[in-house]
This record gives sequence, structure tokens and C-alpha cells, in this order.
Amino acid sequence: MKKVALIFPGQGSQTVGMGRELYDTNPTARAIFDQAEQVIPGLLDVIFNGPEDKLKETAYCQPAIVTVSVAALKAFEQSEQYSTVTPVFACGHSLGELSALVACGALSFEAVINLVQKRAACMQKAAEANPGKMAAVIGVEASVLLDICRDNGSEVANFNSLDQIVITGAADKVDATCKVLEAQGARVIPLAVSGGFHSSLMKSAADEFQIYVDQTDFAMPKFPLLCNVDATPTTDISEIKFNLPKQIYSSVFWVDTIQTIVSAGVTDFIEIGPGTVLKGLLRKIDKSLSVQNIRTPEDIAAIQNS
Repeated sequence: MKKVALIFPGQGSQTVGMGRELYDTNPTARAIFDQAEQVIPGLLDVIFNGPEDKLKETAYCQPAIVTVSVAALKAFEQSEQYSTVTPVFACGHSLGELSALVACGALSFEAVINLVQKRAACMQKAAEANPGKMAAVIGVEASVLLDICRDNGSEVANFNSLDQIVITGAADKVDATCKVLEAQGARVIPLAVSGGFHSSLMKSAADEFQIYVDQTDFAMPKFPLLCNVDATPTTDISEIKFNLPKQIYSSVFWVDTIQTIVSAGVTDFIEIGPGTVLKGLLRKIDKSLSVQNIRTPEDIAAIQNS
């Protein structure tokens, strides 16, 4: 059996109608959707019918992505194709880390959907109290970008690939940083988000979310999770519970995460959930990596042909 790492997308991967085919054809996936609907009434209508602006709202976006991701995961797990692979690592990009916790067996979906609802509320509350913004930067080395951020008071949200880094923080400080970067020839893309996520502006959200994490029962993971905040494989429950809230205001070390997995001899990845954002990032990190996506029943069937 082939050793694989299971990876899960975060906010920004959502599209109206995502997961519909899984819901219509797979009873296991449908059960996950129905469970999420019981916790957040109206969620399925937003997922399947939109409108897009409503799906982008943090309160709907975060649980929607996790629901679709876990539905695809559970459909995959009960398929014949699952027996052809051996998951040895799990990780997720920001929000996707919660989906990864289900994949490695640390949390049930019931626990996760409740945590995601709380996480979204905490982050939205912090965003309203401490307005911020984010922007993707392409074409600047990390060391140079870090210096510019420090000089202008902004922070780094995501180290997404070798040439794509996302900056975050207070709106005026991000704007000042962007002006300097553009003057140096960088490509800057403002992101349509409701706050300065993964910055110190989110510390109050993390503190509040920590309370809910502490109240949640975690199980010993079946295989290691790589947390965003340190890119280090772990099965230590106390460490995972410490890192999960911290992630909200810390940088996402995605490049280091992928390189850690590769250094352990794993070069096959399965991205589970909506979109193909992570596949694109992995190709930028290392073109030799193999990445398959699971979004539909057809994607699951294709796994055996890899």
C-alpha cells in the first residue's frame, strides 16, 4: 500500500454547490451534511444554493468547508479505494487543520463542527473589534518580506509557497507594507476576507477559543498531525490542544509542513475537500510531488488508478 499524507483546504476554497454530488449519491457523506445541518440550521442551503456572498461570511464559510471536507473524507474511508493507501500524516491549511483532526482520529465530526462554529464566532467578533486586512504577495523572498513587514508594522499570515506569502494586520499597516512591496516590483493581491486573520489582532479570539478547546474531548491520533504553528508531526493531545487556538493569531508554516512530510519519505498527497488550492501550492513547493483531489465520487474511484 502507498503511504500518503492527507491534506485539507481552508477558507477561500469554497464554492456554491460544493459537495452536492456527494450528498446526492453517498449515504455516508449525506450523514455528515445532515449532522452539520442539525448544529447550524440553514447551512446546507447556503452550501448548495448560496448566495456566494453569504457563503463567504465567516459564520457559514468555515463550517461549510469543514463539512464538505469531512463528508468527502468519510466517503473515501468507507470505499474500497481507501484500502489501497496508508495515511501516515494529516495536516490542513489554517481552518483545514480541524478537518485533519477528524482524519487522524483525534476528534469526531460532532466535536469538530461545534468547535468550528465557535471558532468562526470568536474570529468574527475579534475582526469587528480589531479591523484588519490581508494581502497575498508574490515575487519577494521571505527574508526580505519579513524585514519590510517589521518596518511597517504588519505581520505574515501564511508562508504558502516559495514565492507566495500572505501578509496581515491592521489595515493601515498592511496598506503601507503593500506600497513598499509594489515599489520593489512585487505583485500584491488584496484578499476578500473580513479581518486580519493570523495576526496579533486575533489574540482575543484565540483566548476565547481556547476555552472551548479545553472543554472538548480529544482521542489519541492514529497517525501524526502537523500543526500549522510549528510544522512538526505530533500525536501529543496536550500539544495539539495548545496549538489549535494559537494558530488563529500565528503564521501558517505551510512550506515547512510540506517539506517536513517529504523529508520523512512521503511524496504522495491527497487533498480532500473543495477546490484545488493546496494542489497548486504543493506544485509550487516541489513539482515532483504527486497530489490527487477528492471532491466527488468520481475522484474517489480514480484513487485506485493512481
